[in-house]
Amino acid sequence: MGRKAGAVAQGALDFDEAPGAAPAHVPALSRPLDALFDEVPADWRPLTDAFRAQPVGRALIDRVDAARQAGAVICPDDVFAALRLTRRAEVRVLILGQDPYHGPGQAHGLAFSVRPGVAIPPSLRNIRKEVQRDLGLAAPAHGCLQAWGQRGVLLLNTVLTVEAGQAASHAGWGWEALTDALVAAVAADAAPKVVMLWGAHAQRKAALMQQARQASEAAMGDVLLLQSNHPSPLSATRGPLPFVGNGHFGQARAFWAERGVDLDWSLPQ
Repeated sequence: MGRKAGAVAQGALDFDEAPGAAPAHVPALSRPLDALFDEVPADWRPLTDAFRAQPVGRALIDRVDAARQAGAVICPDDVFAALRLTRRAEVRVLILGQDPYHGPGQAHGLAFSVRPGVAIPPSLRNIRKEVQRDLGLAAPAHGCLQAWGQRGVLLLNTVLTVEAGQAASHAGWGWEALTDALVAAVAADAAPKVVMLWGAHAQRKAALMQQARQASEAAMGDVLLLQSNHPSPLSATRGPLPFVGNGHFGQARAFWAERGVDLDWSLPQ
């Protein structure tokens, strides 16, 4: 599936807890999940509509709604932010996370990102350091990656909701069936793509993406698959494929430059 930077890294941590002060208010899910499905942009709707018509989709929606109605604080409030920000036909890079941050005010629907004013989690700090090391771009004071999403970087978690304070609490509820379909669709779409898989959890999707690309008969050489350890401090500098120094951001920029596209990794200050 195109060029490949390294093999699967094992044992990487796939979620974070951010220390330090954070807003006391937790932007949480406040409406029935079906209402959010109704607002998914039209280009992604065939995939999300097919999911919620299936038993696994209905079971997930019912379970999330029941938990919310029973008083659970479920995050993020903007469950489909990644799909809203990044048009399907404009996906240039896929960065795959695990589940939303579960600390106060952290989750806002984009993998690895936090809203301005929220303490920057450890993995995101390492992502920012690698961008600066690789490209020389200064990091802003905030940790919001929304600008990347608007430029074609799909920041997708494999699980789209979490209970506040309970890491990975919605893993296995059914989101994985939807996000597998989204990941496969991105891989199958004929346009060139860069895929960044950091850590063992994300790297399990490599075979799914390769199969989807092959089935679509799209050019395999037009996908650049990049793999390394997760950016968590527990694995970012460890072998065999440390995240720090992996050069993924520069490789992605070079891949798109060869195709006449300036991939901008800068963030507004």
